[in-house]
Amino acid sequence: MRFFRPLIVIFLVLALDQSLKFWIKLHFYYTESLRVTNWFYLYFIENEGMAFGMSLGGDNGKLLLSLFRLLAVGVIGYYLVRLVKQRAHAGFIVSISLIMAGAIGNILDSVFYGKIFSESNPQNIATLFPDEGGYAGWLHGRVVDMLYFPVYEGFLPGWIPFWGGDYFIFFRPIFNIADAAITTGVILIILFQRQFFKEPRKEGTESSVLKEAPE
Repeated sequence: MRFFRPLIVIFLVLALDQSLKFWIKLHFYYTESLRVTNWFYLYFIENEGMAFGMSLGGDNGKLLLSLFRLLAVGVIGYYLVRLVKQRAHAGFIVSISLIMAGAIGNILDSVFYGKIFSESNPQNIATLFPDEGGYAGWLHGRVVDMLYFPVYEGFLPGWIPFWGGDYFIFFRPIFNIADAAITTGVILIILFQRQFFKEPRKEGTESSVLKEAPE
């Protein structure tokens, strides 16, 4: 029962992340965008596996990144099990679960997507399990990103040093639900670290101090 909460968090993040990625991959041309609101778009891009659209180029770089992610998930998983057994703060367990779920979500892209999907490009929408095989080998799949929030888009005032008059977009990175889960987990740990890492009060401490105090 103690493992129920982290498992639910991980399952929900993975279900949302992979469902949206599959839908985008099978319905969008590469770089196609869909405007949802004035500041929110679905914009389909792929990257070599780093967060928020960043890439690590080359086959060797991609392979190293995929292997590192697998190792990181193993370490995080081991740590999460220890936290649950030690009855750590529930918020800290949820935060680590979010980080682990996000890492797994992007690993699934890296490990499997190159094998199960055909190439996405501006002329063709990808297909699932193509007869000619996937676009890459195991561990060389590209991570699907689609969440784009250009909250502000326009020219900066001329009085701003260095960048005045330049065209500026905030927030520029394109990311996915897995990236958001990792970032949320990290932010929660930073914001609530005092509560998460507070030393548990030992029973009987106060009474022992009173007994030992001089009369």
